[in-house]
Amino acid sequence: MEDFHRNARRADGFAFYCKQCAARRSETSRRKRGIKEQRRSPSPVSEGSKWCPDCDSVKPLDQFARTRGRKSGYHSYCLPCHAARGKESKERLYGGNREYHLRRRYGIGQAEFDVMLAGQGGLCAICGAGDPQHVDHDHRTGRVRGILCFNCNGGLGQFRDNPVVLASAIEYLKGTTWQRVLIHPGVYQMCSSSRGRLPSRSS
Repeated sequence: MEDFHRNARRADGFAFYCKQCAARRSETSRRKRGIKEQRRSPSPVSEGSKWCPDCDSVKPLDQFARTRGRKSGYHSYCLPCHAARGKESKERLYGGNREYHLRRRYGIGQAEFDVMLAGQGGLCAICGAGDPQHVDHDHRTGRVRGILCFNCNGGLGQFRDNPVVLASAIEYLKGTTWQRVLIHPGVYQMCSSSRGRLPSRSS
């Protein structure tokens, strides 16, 4: 029975077709589905190396991305070819990397992004800076909230989207930020509500 693959779902514990016929049927099915025939290295590959069918080169294993999905533990294509294939797929399926990124991470496309940005007047929803490019979303629900500039988007992340902490930061700034205060006609001094005035240079 060594000519048959094991199959626990069958009463006898073996596949219906022998290994040779199963391989032939699988190959025929792949051709019908438009999958090209798997290429093989034209010459033996030494241990610690792998052949890339796209660039037809033998390279060290560290030039291939790791994966748990293959028995060898490495992808079929070297890093440059793997990246090129990924780029081609994104262009073919999504029209580009930007569209792929938006849909995969936020569930919206460039068209929805443009509509949201137009609704904000083309400005950051927080500070009003021009040409914001970052999608802000609720990390708990995944829902998109608006389009922000780099600084505002990063700021919300640093404050963990916590309105209580943000309110405390506002009160802190109000109480500690130094401001120019008129103390005599034409004379100003830097003051803080919590720290008083800066000492004069003569004191």
